[in-house]
Parts: sequence; structure tokens; C-alpha cells
Amino acid sequence: MRLSLLALLALASPSFAADAPNIVVILADDLGYGDVKAFNPDGKIPTPNLDALAKAGARFTDAHSPSAVCSPTRYGLMTGRFAWRSKLKNGVLGGLSPRLIEANRLTVAQLLKDNGYHTACVGKWHLGMNWQLKPDKKVTELNIEPREQVFNVEYDKAIKNGPNAVGFDYYYGIAASLDMVPYTFIENDKVVVNPTEDRDLAMFAGKPGRTRKGPGAPGFEAADVLPQLRDRAVAYIADQERKKKPFFLYMPLTTPHTPVAPSKDWAGKSKLNAYADFVMETDAVVGDVLAALKKSGVEDDTLVIFTSDNGCSPQADFPALLKLGHNPSHTFRGNKADVYEGGHRVPFIVRWPGKVKAGSEVKALACHTDVFATCASAAGAKYPDDAAEDSVNLLRALGLHTGAARESLVVHSINGSFGVREGKWKLCLCAGSGGWSAPRPGKDEAGLPATQLFDLDADIGEKTNLHDKNPDVVKRLTEQLQKWIDDGRSTPGKPQKNTTPVVIRKK
Repeated sequence: MRLSLLALLALASPSFAADAPNIVVILADDLGYGDVKAFNPDGKIPTPNLDALAKAGARFTDAHSPSAVCSPTRYGLMTGRFAWRSKLKNGVLGGLSPRLIEANRLTVAQLLKDNGYHTACVGKWHLGMNWQLKPDKKVTELNIEPREQVFNVEYDKAIKNGPNAVGFDYYYGIAASLDMVPYTFIENDKVVVNPTEDRDLAMFAGKPGRTRKGPGAPGFEAADVLPQLRDRAVAYIADQERKKKPFFLYMPLTTPHTPVAPSKDWAGKSKLNAYADFVMETDAVVGDVLAALKKSGVEDDTLVIFTSDNGCSPQADFPALLKLGHNPSHTFRGNKADVYEGGHRVPFIVRWPGKVKAGSEVKALACHTDVFATCASAAGAKYPDDAAEDSVNLLRALGLHTGAARESLVVHSINGSFGVREGKWKLCLCAGSGGWSAPRPGKDEAGLPATQLFDLDADIGEKTNLHDKNPDVVKRLTEQLQKWIDDGRSTPGKPQKNTTPVVIRKK
């Protein structure tokens, strides 16, 4: 019996479960917990599309980014592993930094690709890629490159070890944050337009201040980036409609991170400030992507996860927003970069029609590292014991899978300070924020105890340090963190060897 061409192609392709859903993961950039009305009814920024998504799915109200800043959170989401286990112990990468994800490290994209998915990333990468360097030139590996290095790259040459090298069939986006060079789009392993100009961008619409100066493509403007990413994502979804395999779309947005540059259709819409306008535009883009799923007839067959990579940045102008009754951090202390809740507690929504109960609220802990195990479970994909060592299947908390939900958590600030969460208790192994709010590391910490312990049930604002009254809790959580470090994992399984030293206290 002769087989059709489609049947032969199916036999030659990786297998996937017959009921495997499409998976769309949308990661906003610097969006605060309090910026989404579904999580903060008193918020002043309209977010109708995210509210509708939450109404159709589940809201995780105790969800956290593993880090309070960009790159380490993205590493955790992609690998299911805390970034402090990698070479990156603090801070973020630059736009020219080489690839952070280890060569032998399994990513969620590679896992799904190996199990029959078509995979795409559209948006901000910020996990490093290997640019072709000019002879005898270098770029900083684990930090933002200085001005003197920004022209050390042959931008017209092919890029190695980017998103395509870690499991993505297709990539379109920018190398890092939109306030970092180079100011140009990348498609797969090449820039779309060679960044031949030396330029910068306005940091916040209507205010003084510019981004880092460096290579930019002629005509590249910050306000055009989000619409272009939207158009690429919508086109990708429409194209997948014609393919007989599930797809995985990872869409790390560039917004509302600086430069705060809402397009002209959104400027002034919020009646608050440009940041709030940018949040509204971000919400609209999420709505456009969801509409594309519906138009393509795959809405009911698609698992959608929406979240933010960390808390809101002070660049949003907290004083101006607070004066108008809006707090991007909601009731939480701190902001982006901090070990306090405002640095890492984030909006987190899961929609899977016919599976996840619409309009539900989930109070169980959740972390971005859990995206790996959750996607694997939804797709029916297995992974080895030396992968996703810090990932817990969120389908358990949603009642869709047997097993224990997440019961504890590790978070990390921009300077590498640890926070450990278990139940109501939160232990911070530092004297202050570990980030940008007071008490700032090395500036406002004089006379403060080196350990902070908070009862979040009674003190969600983290105002009262109980470390001296609960030494047993401090000891237990500190020892638990050390065990997770020594074991190379925080989930059950075979201990993994640590490849880089981890220090739990900053000196």
C-alpha cells in the first residue's frame, strides 16, 4: 500500500501526543503586579484583554519570577533551573553578551521541538548570543558592555548560539532590552538591517534622558518595536494553521520596559503618564495575539500562559502614579531588582479551554521555572533527570495532574541576595532590598541586621523583621537553601553536580 506524502512526512517527523495543545507563553517586561486590573481592582490602568484572559482561565496570585531582573528570569523560564546555578550570579547581560545557556542544557523549546512541535520566539531575547567580533576585539560576558565595546562587532556577519541554537525553529526580535545596543531587529541568525548609525533613543516619552548610545539601524524607532513584534506573532499563528503539528510560541515582549515609548495611537490614552499608556498598548497587543488564535480556529486547542519577568521598574515614575492613585507594586514593598515582593511577585495567568476552570484563583506558589515542567506535562513530553531541576508542574495546582504543588521558593535580587519562601515565612539573607529601593546595598544598611524574616500572612508589606524572635525558622530555611544548592536541584530527583560556586550571603 502506497503512503501519501503527508503520511510519509508524519512518519519521518518527531511524534507528539494526539491531544497535545499549542502553547503560547507571553512574557511582559517590567510589568508590575498592580498594573493589571484582574490582580489589582483599584489600579487605574485599563487592561481589558488581560482581564478577559484571567476571566477565561486561572489567576495565580502568589506567582514569582525567580529573579527580580531580566536575564536570570529568562534563563529560569527557558531551562527550568535557577540562574544562580549558572555563571550569572547577579546583574543582567548586555546586548552583545555571548550565550548564557550552557551547550548541553535542555530548554523547554528544544524539548517541545524534539516532541514534534514547531517552535518560535518573537521578541526580546536577553540570554546572550555569539556575535562575530572584529579581530582582537572583545565584549563583556556577564554584564552590559561599556561604550568602548559597542562597535567591536561585525554586525553584518551571521550570529551563532542565538535562539535557533537552543530549540527555536524561528526567531524574530531584539538581542536584549530595548535600551541596549544594537538597535536593530534580528531574524534567525542575522540582523534585518545593518546598524550603521551611532544613535540613542528617548528613555521616557516627553522627558529628558536617553538610552545607551551605540549601533542602530537607520529608521529604527522604539515606538515601532511592539507593533512589529505583534505583527510577526500574529502572522506566525496564521501560518501554523496550515501545518499538521502543534506549535510553541514564546513571546517575550519589550514592554513596558524602557524606553517608554507608546505609539501615537496610545500616547495619552491612560490620562496618567506615558508608562501607563505603554501598559495599555501592551494589553492591546496581548489581545491581538489572542484574537489571532481565535481567528485561526486554534483557541480551544491552545494553552496560554501570560506573566511578567519581574516587578515594575522605578522608571515608571512611581511618585507621579501614586499621586494619581495607582501603585504598580500593589500592596507589596519594593520594585524591580529587589528581594522584596515588589521585585518578583508578578501577574500570572493560565488559560486552557476545557481544562483550566474559567475565572479561578490559585493561591499556590508558582514560579517562572515551572513553565518548563508545565509545558512538558501538557505536551506529554518526558525529560531527563538532569534537566529542569527547579521546575514544578503547575497543572498539579490547577487540579489537572496528580502530585504535590509547589510548597517553597527561592528568589534572587539584582545584586545576588537570596530570598527563601515557605508557607507564610519569607527569609531574606541580606540587610536591605538587595536592589534599588531603600535600604540599598552598601548605602542605607548601616546598623540593620544582616537577616530579615517576614510573616507574609500578617505583614504582606514586609515591614516587621521577626528574625530575632524566630531563630528556628531562620535556621531551617537557611539550611534548606543550602541543601538545594548542594543537591543541585530544589525538586525531587537525583542530585546534580554544581558547576559554579554559589554563595548564599553577600559580603
